[in-house]
Amino acid sequence: MTVAPDQVGVARLPAEFNRWNELLGLILDAFAYMDGVIDPPSSAHRLTPENLAAKAGTETVFLATVGKALVGCVFVAESHDHFYVGKLAVAPTAQGAGVGKRLLGAVEQFARESGKPILELQTRIELIDNQKAFGRMGFVETARTVHEGFDRPTSITMRRVLG
Repeated sequence: MTVAPDQVGVARLPAEFNRWNELLGLILDAFAYMDGVIDPPSSAHRLTPENLAAKAGTETVFLATVGKALVGCVFVAESHDHFYVGKLAVAPTAQGAGVGKRLLGAVEQFARESGKPILELQTRIELIDNQKAFGRMGFVETARTVHEGFDRPTSITMRRVLG
């Protein structure tokens, strides 16, 4: 499927959503390029349809669609002074069509409406292209963290202050 930016719709997860297997497949497909690149492996491998549904019960979720097809998602967790952006995933067939930017735009609008002036995310040390892409979207590195059992930084925390 070739995706044109004007075909993509972005909206909050509807209450009646029940396509958890499909959403899990989207996330796993979007994160597959990380396999064998990042260490430790992505937490996406620990997701199930059931824990995705539970996660959606405690976080705000935005979906990107083309017609009825899911082409992207992002989970947003509220913290005391910011929103944490997690599991930002774009289907490989839709990458390069601005889906990620549209999803982050929805998160930004949601944050503004909620009175939270900061977005935060993490990306892995090895994923230089992701770090650059988030940098182009206004995110700056604020910390490096270490996964349990490692003696080196494994993730980079990035923040964007909404203007």
